[in-house]
Amino acid sequence: MKRKLTILGVTLPIILIADIATKRWAVAALTEASRPDFLGGYVPLTLAYNTGAAFGISIGSDPRWFFVPVALLALALMVALIIQARPDDNVRIVALTLVICGALGNLYDRVRWDQGVVDFIGPVSLGFMDWWIFNVADMAISCGVVLLVISFWIEERRLKREGAETDEGPAEVVRPDPEPTRG
Repeated sequence: MKRKLTILGVTLPIILIADIATKRWAVAALTEASRPDFLGGYVPLTLAYNTGAAFGISIGSDPRWFFVPVALLALALMVALIIQARPDDNVRIVALTLVICGALGNLYDRVRWDQGVVDFIGPVSLGFMDWWIFNVADMAISCGVVLLVISFWIEERRLKREGAETDEGPAEVVRPDPEPTRG
């Protein structure tokens, strides 16, 4: 458990400080009409407020107080999963830590004001579509989910391998040759 708490204790402040600081910078430096470029023009910076769910999915006029308890429930689930994780499953522990950090970052925005979650990175053109506008917390959640899927895949392979080692298949029944009949 000490290892899990160490990973969480180191990662949480880094992600939260980066998320809160970059969102504050975005609110102060960007206007809704400005779109400065980042990374040589590949990533525009656009101030946006997301009052809806992931990817801007809307579920009503003021869903703020719907998302707060949902986020708290999700956080409780992630904490339970971290507690249940094997101590040597670093991928799962880091994945869950990233999701927790991102969820807390976005939850902070939802609680502190009714404008919604501050997003400012993007939209990024993929050639065939524009990727949504996001923030540091969203990146932590997305990376955490990808790592969590990888962790589940690794665990499934390990369980199958362990099952194959213990299951040697049905035992072959060896019957003695019947005595030849004498006629």
